[in-house]
Amino acid sequence: MSTLDYRKGLYDLGSGCHSWMLPDGSWGWSNSGLITGSGTSLMVDTLFDLALTREMLAGIAPVTDEFPLATLVNTHSDGDHVFGNELLAERDVEIIASAAAAELMTQDAVDALASIKRREDVLGEFARAIFGPFEFEGITATGPDRTFEGELSLDVGGREVQLIQVGPAHTPGDTLVLVPDARILYAGDILFIGGTPIAWAGPIDRWINACDRILDMEVDQIVPGHGPITDKSGVDGMREYLVFVDAEARKRFEDGVGVDDAIASIDLGKWAEMPEHGRLAQNVLNVYQQLDPSLPRPDRLTVLTRIAALEGFTAPSDEKVGN
Repeated sequence: MSTLDYRKGLYDLGSGCHSWMLPDGSWGWSNSGLITGSGTSLMVDTLFDLALTREMLAGIAPVTDEFPLATLVNTHSDGDHVFGNELLAERDVEIIASAAAAELMTQDAVDALASIKRREDVLGEFARAIFGPFEFEGITATGPDRTFEGELSLDVGGREVQLIQVGPAHTPGDTLVLVPDARILYAGDILFIGGTPIAWAGPIDRWINACDRILDMEVDQIVPGHGPITDKSGVDGMREYLVFVDAEARKRFEDGVGVDDAIASIDLGKWAEMPEHGRLAQNVLNVYQQLDPSLPRPDRLTVLTRIAALEGFTAPSDEKVGN
């Protein structure tokens, strides 16, 4: 599927596999997947709020009426992939995630996002700009019924679906969902197409290794966590960005440049106009933290404030992400 085909709704990928796409793929606008077997189906990720998830469940009903949902796999812990879980739990669907992802699927995570939209500061302004369409009030955090570490093979109506943990990378518990007989991969947020990736957990070199692992797979279609369906060329493109940021950050660290000055001095070149380019702040900080584990690890709210500043929102002059 090219970017020109990228529209909201259900896509038939062939071989009993589908995706539910949410353009434009920016903050919160994520993708889900649906894998069918004999008389059953497995969903890959829910969406950022209950309304979006209900809409998706209604939209995929022509498939799930024939292949009832029995299993949900969450590729990682971020809200735009798990906040709709309670609607699947109500249907007695078994929820599976990596153990590392499960630890972060908490009510505190839901409440934190709801609260930042109410703030009267730069972070609140930024949160309302990027999260305005989503309703976090009233969501009940719903974690997995079953967890795993490493790899897990599932039987979905007689076909094998492989869960492969590659985190920590984007988050601590990132999981790839591979359908070998269809040569289709659901990559979660290990893959962003048309937008800037962000290494909340890292290290970035581990994320690069995850990209290499995908490139070694026998897959033809890849559903990213955000953006249009792609093939290995999309993985190559995102890998190139990660390698560039890792190298530029390492160079500045070795030269004794502080984190904030490093972020300010990196010329993103062809990536400068890519959506969410301000995520560079977290990506550079992640490299610095890998090279010097004693560096402070600011929480997401502090980092989001710096990202907001890089994307044109005015931040206080003393708002720093690191030393």
